[in-house]
Amino acid sequence: MKEPMKETGGLWDVLKGGGIPPRIASMLGAPSAQQIAFVRSLTKGQRKPETLHVPLTELKTAVFDLETTGFHYHYGDEILSFGAIKVDGEQITDDVYYSLCKPACSVPEQIVELTGITPEMVEDAPPLLLALRDFMGFVDDRVLIAHGSAHDKAFLDVALWKTTKAHLGHRVLDTMMIARKLEPERNISSLDDWLEVYEIPLLRRHHALEDSKMTAGLWCAIISRLKECGVITLGDLYSYLSKN
Repeated sequence: MKEPMKETGGLWDVLKGGGIPPRIASMLGAPSAQQIAFVRSLTKGQRKPETLHVPLTELKTAVFDLETTGFHYHYGDEILSFGAIKVDGEQITDDVYYSLCKPACSVPEQIVELTGITPEMVEDAPPLLLALRDFMGFVDDRVLIAHGSAHDKAFLDVALWKTTKAHLGHRVLDTMMIARKLEPERNISSLDDWLEVYEIPLLRRHHALEDSKMTAGLWCAIISRLKECGVITLGDLYSYLSKN
């Protein structure tokens, strides 16, 4: 993804340098400055080499999903809601996160019909920076997992850049990509189809937290299949995915 056009002025230069001096903090207001600094701190140093040696059965992950106002962030679509659930190895935990997010743009009727999120529901929702702060604090240093991750990763990265001038530094795994690698003969991509293949109950769709829970179930089922293929660690998985 191309880096968004750089803003002129000292504020963003300072942010990109990694610090928020008192003068800038006073301009932003202490709470906003602290939130920006906190979010930026969570985007750094996430791709630790030692993580590659961790068995998938022990890997700490956060399975997440975003609902958005559309599919085109470069045309102004924005995040409507965040959902995530922590998974420890093959164990889906009860530790979850969900939040609506107030977009600067309108919510199209087709998105209301798809997600059930109405303009009234997001009117008093947290602003993007606050929702990002809580989401990033929840996932912390875990490896991120999503189904069809390109969409979610792109929107998350754009949101981070827009609010903090930082990029997403986490590793992101895609259950769709991995499932298709395991079973290339199946010409399917959607979460619904893969849930059916692995006999995972279909819950409420197009809800960020419920989709995250179902994707977590898919990820755990995939781990078992990967072990049968001799894929044990995260590094093994990257090697497996890189093979033709």
